[in-house]
Amino acid sequence: MPDSPSPPAAASARPAHLGWRLFALVYDFFPALALWFATSAAVLLVRGGEPVEPGSLASWLELALLWGVTGFYAVFSWYRGGQTLGMRPWRLKVLQADGRSPSLRALVLRYAVATLSLLAGGLGLLWCLVDRERRGWHDLASGTLLVRLDAPPR
Repeated sequence: MPDSPSPPAAASARPAHLGWRLFALVYDFFPALALWFATSAAVLLVRGGEPVEPGSLASWLELALLWGVTGFYAVFSWYRGGQTLGMRPWRLKVLQADGRSPSLRALVLRYAVATLSLLAGGLGLLWCLVDRERRGWHDLASGTLLVRLDAPPR
């Protein structure tokens, strides 16, 4: 691959450190929260105003639905432009390791492994502290890289 030129996005970017990732996650909490409220309201409406019983099958199904809606938001955002709303102010972007846009399959895998990473107490996210290219488990599994783009010239 030494003969092929680097894509422009990769040439003006560097791997994002944990702090930038956490800033983006905090920002992304707010659109996710709005989606959770809307989804929960829809579930409440479908159930005729009857809330789900905690610990019931319906509550687990609602949790799975909320996870899916959040995943749709993240994967769709990454697929459409490489960024969620929370990543934009920090100039973060998801790319393939070679600098191209990731496939839909890679992005779905990224979300699934990120979920497992968070369920493991965030260990997969903390992995970017020891990886040379600052990749988390979800980056390693999906062949992606989270980069911070250089600021545009003024």
